[in-house]
Amino acid sequence: MVSVNMEEEIQTLCIRKEILIAAPPDVCFQSLLDELGPEGLTPDGKSLHMKIEPWPGGRWYRDLGNGSGHLWGHVQVIKPPALLEINGPMPMSYPAVNHIQYRLKAEGTGTRLTLLHRAIGLIPPEHRDGMPEGWEHELQRIRDRAQTRRGESRSSGKEARP
Repeated sequence: MVSVNMEEEIQTLCIRKEILIAAPPDVCFQSLLDELGPEGLTPDGKSLHMKIEPWPGGRWYRDLGNGSGHLWGHVQVIKPPALLEINGPMPMSYPAVNHIQYRLKAEGTGTRLTLLHRAIGLIPPEHRDGMPEGWEHELQRIRDRAQTRRGESRSSGKEARP
């Protein structure tokens, strides 16, 4: 038996955001990996329990313990400290495919981080409409972490380490 739901439609999503960070690309790239991994938090400050394996084919997933969790994607391209691309279902528990690109480029004494998120699938409007705010939250956390690291390395007289 085949069931057809005429109310569901294939949707596309394209979000592009940029942020200028007062830290060098290597510090920003490490801050990006930290945010995608164990230091990632929800807007209300709760841990997402995320893990990222920073190599081609590496997983990006939510580890809820006891063998449970969610696969969010796989690393498609990684070229530290300039580029990270991830593709996969993201936090979408319905038919959808996502591609996320983080591009980092030195600009003046800082780094311009550009995020491009594209998706296609049965994406509900409430999920699609909340995505820009979620990405804004993540980019702010990456910026804050990178600028804090840069400040700590300057005050200690040491070079920032990823």
